[in-house]
Amino acid sequence: MIKKVRKRDGRIVKFDKNRIFNAILGAMREVSYGDEDVARKISERVIEKLEYEFRDKIPDVENIQDTVENILMEEGLNEVARAYIIYRHKHAEIRESKQIIGVKDDLKLNINAIKVLESRYLMKDINGKVIETPSQMFRRVARVIAKADFLYDKTIDVKGIEERFYNAMSNLEFLPNSPTLMNAGTEIGQLSACFVIPIDDSMRSIFSAVKYMALIHQSGGGTGFSFSRLRPKNDIVKSTKGVASGPVSFMRVFDTATEVIKQGGKRRGANMGILHVTHPDIEEFIRCKEKVGEFSNFNISVAVTDKFMEAVIDDTDIELINPRTKKAVNRVSARRIFDLIVANAWKTGDPGVIFIDEINRHNPTPMIGEIECTNPCGEQPLLPYESCNLGSINLSRIVDDNRKIDWDRLREIVRLGVHFLDNVIDVNKFPLKKIENRTKGNRKIGLGVMGFADMLIQLGIPYNSKSALKLAERIMKFISRTAIEKSIELGELRGSFPNFNGSIWDKRGYSSMRNATLTTIAPTGTISIIASCSSGIEPIFAVSYIRNVMEGTRLLEVNPFFERMAMRRNFYSRELMMKIARKGSIQELGEIPSDIRDIFVTALDMEPEWHVRMQAAFQRYTDNAVSKTVNLPFNATPDDIKKIFMLAYKLKCKGVTVYRYGSKENQVLYLGSIGEGKDEDFIRAESEYSGGCPTDIYCSV
Repeated sequence: MIKKVRKRDGRIVKFDKNRIFNAILGAMREVSYGDEDVARKISERVIEKLEYEFRDKIPDVENIQDTVENILMEEGLNEVARAYIIYRHKHAEIRESKQIIGVKDDLKLNINAIKVLESRYLMKDINGKVIETPSQMFRRVARVIAKADFLYDKTIDVKGIEERFYNAMSNLEFLPNSPTLMNAGTEIGQLSACFVIPIDDSMRSIFSAVKYMALIHQSGGGTGFSFSRLRPKNDIVKSTKGVASGPVSFMRVFDTATEVIKQGGKRRGANMGILHVTHPDIEEFIRCKEKVGEFSNFNISVAVTDKFMEAVIDDTDIELINPRTKKAVNRVSARRIFDLIVANAWKTGDPGVIFIDEINRHNPTPMIGEIECTNPCGEQPLLPYESCNLGSINLSRIVDDNRKIDWDRLREIVRLGVHFLDNVIDVNKFPLKKIENRTKGNRKIGLGVMGFADMLIQLGIPYNSKSALKLAERIMKFISRTAIEKSIELGELRGSFPNFNGSIWDKRGYSSMRNATLTTIAPTGTISIIASCSSGIEPIFAVSYIRNVMEGTRLLEVNPFFERMAMRRNFYSRELMMKIARKGSIQELGEIPSDIRDIFVTALDMEPEWHVRMQAAFQRYTDNAVSKTVNLPFNATPDDIKKIFMLAYKLKCKGVTVYRYGSKENQVLYLGSIGEGKDEDFIRAESEYSGGCPTDIYCSV
């Protein structure tokens, strides 16, 4: 009996005969010959031959694969053997690509994950050579974060806590935001993703904010700014007897500084620029990204109020207020301003809309001040000088073999996530003392999810269905309640967040609470690539597509759940996968069963309102906000966008962002020739695109 096998890297592991059967069956289905009985018979012959030839030795992987090829040829299954050989060559190419990248893949991640890890996350020596494996990265992070427990209990089993943190990350069940993965255990040590820096109406404040932004971007964080306090263009400047240049002109300073800083950082800096809808310069702000390339390091959003939205509905005027004098300087049609927002969102994807009153209705510490801004992707409203660290649960890993949600495992991961993220605050090296004080005063964390579309697929639930909306609410309600239970426990053990008295938790009758906020739905970006799952709560963007992994390397990627179903249902072929890659969608392919087409619905397949309703379903049980892009086809109209904004307001979303395909010159998801002399057009994704907003702004955590 063969009990062990030698891997290519020399490791000896347990022999699994099912891998042989699955490989043979996969090769058979590649050529539309999916007979499981024949596959089982051949795999048994392979095992018999291996047991005879290696009765006193341990076979290696190559020995086993050679034997499979020989048996297939002996059985006269030449086409199957050829498919199996192609499969071997494909995986050999992937291994070679990983070697070129220079990463020892000890967790068997896909090549795109390896490329992302190499470019941004794994530690390197002074010459830029990678000196860390993926598992060593997770071990580094787990060790640093677990040490925080020792601050509260000198007798605690820190090693055991480290092991639980490590297992959750290495199993890709939970991942923290990018700065934690990048910087834990390094000299930088800055672990938060989201920051808001205030800007007052003075040169000192403006350029201090630029300096603070530089420090944060350098460490991998993103920044949000409200420019609403700055006096409008052509307003008087008493100290110089001149006139002000206005908020948009100063935004250019931040944009230029970001452009310079990002050249030396691990990831490009990103900003959110927000202006209140009553600011006299609101029209200039709305139009500021009309010209291609302008403010390329900013997402922008208009902070709209309930009063403004009601004026839009009633077609009445609003007052524009000079923030310096607090006096009205003009009256304008609310509907005209709204239509201008819509027109520019249709044309360029900017601005988005922030429902600032809805955000402040859920401000956990209103006695400290109002929230006026968010992080770059809008999911994290924050007070001035506040930061937040995020983490996401991979829901695709919470479905068991019986296609049921493992609620017990989800509870464990939620509790672990809250514990982990609370620890991050204690071991974090903050870029400013002001930020440290405000952050530790509220101890906000943002536990969210990724892989939601993958979960729906595994459960056989179409994304654009009432069943999906109900599941979204059920999942997030469960996560929220479990997170609250864990935060109460931590509050009893470690103390409530310092600003607890007078907070909404205090007023609701809670006796303790460790964290002012607990849940956030982030876009996830690169961490969902590492986890090999769909981004955040976004639907899949394509069933099959071409991925630009690195210069000169383009790979066909097929949704793994679709690939398995296609093989199981005997309609898989590489030709079909390439055909799908030309559109990304399978809705018009009659050769694919209708029930499969219903489940694998892409972002552009569904009516826009499903995007908004899904965002609202998650928002109902999310403390902070929800990052969700309403992706629209090229032929979407401004009226479509108007309906989206109004529905988002009606459903009490905290903000909304739309993106019409092709409305920006630079995208990370697009149609075009894959080159190499081929004329066909394929859906193409750049290496760091995982779903959501297909633009060049860095949309990740």
